[in-house]
Amino acid sequence: MLAETICSAVSAAGLGLAAVTAYRKRFLAATRIAAYSLIPVALVLTGVVEWVSGMVFKPSVWIGFGLLGLSWLLFMTTRAVERRALAKGGKPPKEPRAAKGRQAPEAVAPNASAPSLGAGAPRRAAGQAPAAPADDFSDIEAILKKHGI
Repeated sequence: MLAETICSAVSAAGLGLAAVTAYRKRFLAATRIAAYSLIPVALVLTGVVEWVSGMVFKPSVWIGFGLLGLSWLLFMTTRAVERRALAKGGKPPKEPRAAKGRQAPEAVAPNASAPSLGAGAPRRAAGQAPAAPADDFSDIEAILKKHGI
């Protein structure tokens, strides 16, 4: 009952402010103020105010919101700890193993290279040093020469 009275008073004050604004020949602003001032009365008449006030004063609703907040806090804490561990050089989380019917690409063809690793590039042996940086630009130099640059 108190909420309905407050909403009615707010709407009446808003409509009065809209009338003063319209008197000053600012009709668009007056119409907008009138539209906003009708919202509280509309919420009372549709029953939304009663539903919200019933929800606000129930302890079980507040316990539910508290549990949602605790759940969010736990998710964010674990995420922050995981990121901090990765930043310090920790191991990334284990990836799920391949399904039983599939084989890993290394098991199928040990000398084949993945497309993202450079198709056609030979694999280095375990004890072999990486190629010199000058070799890395040979492809680029060939392309530039081809275009006359």
